[in-house]
Amino acid sequence: MCCLFGFVDYGHNLTRKERLRLLTALSVASEERGTDATGIAYNLDRKQIINKRPLPAHQMWYRVPAAPSIIMGHTRMTTQGSELVNINNHPFPGTTGQERFSLAHNGVLTNDKALRKKYKLPATKVETDSYVAVQLLEQYGRINFDSLRYMAEELEGSFTITVLTDRDELYFVKGNNPLTIYHFPQSGLYVYASTEEILRKGLMNSHLNLGKVEPVRVFTGDILKIDGRGEISRSEFNDEKLYCASYPNWHDWQQYRGTCHPYVFEEAFPEESYIADLKAVAVCYGIYPEEIDNLLAEGITPEEIEEYLYCG
Repeated sequence: MCCLFGFVDYGHNLTRKERLRLLTALSVASEERGTDATGIAYNLDRKQIINKRPLPAHQMWYRVPAAPSIIMGHTRMTTQGSELVNINNHPFPGTTGQERFSLAHNGVLTNDKALRKKYKLPATKVETDSYVAVQLLEQYGRINFDSLRYMAEELEGSFTITVLTDRDELYFVKGNNPLTIYHFPQSGLYVYASTEEILRKGLMNSHLNLGKVEPVRVFTGDILKIDGRGEISRSEFNDEKLYCASYPNWHDWQQYRGTCHPYVFEEAFPEESYIADLKAVAVCYGIYPEEIDNLLAEGITPEEIEEYLYCG
């Protein structure tokens, strides 16, 4: 399990020092879901800057200038492709004509090899399953709701994806992995993380007074865009392939989709949100949610189940 995190400071009310404090607090809180590598992406004078290292977040040194209003981040727990080879870490750079973008993914894709063969995608030294999403967007030729819908509907497994364009547009492609977004209107700020628990922890540790929070509604199958002015626009993709790949009947999928709703995490205890997220990853290893429930009933802890998934 990896973690997505970041913010959109469209009001430009935070000082450079406050932005770095928020970035550090969010990334360190995100270590809960991955310590193998950490990376961020941002724009500077229409140039995309990616800073990533095979280090836990608390060992990263962020040197972000004052100008960027959007920072997209990722902490990684390795599932495919060694983190010691830095090109395997997130965010990944991409190019569509004259446009540059960065992509970060939380989840596990199960059909990356099949997609590379189906669409004759170019050979790459990147070993991570997530990179096929970059290649699909590059082949499409632009970043917009249509291309992101195309990409999302081709992917199987588990995912939530963020994409930052060099036009200061941050896209969220909400698959069957969690995502929580908070809006602070008084501060002109959006902040996000994979789980609400991590987001709250990061905000608390930043020690910033941001004003009243308004949760942003985002569901499985949603594509959300927030631009540098703080304007939100939305679209959707057909998420039936996520159901077909992992669940034997529609009733099971409808039950599972409920665990992806951000307000389930908002109301649940931290352990419940962790278990829901664990189930999202487990399906990629051929383990259904009811099997996780059976293991928990036998007294096996969520941490032991997670260790088995990645190391067993």
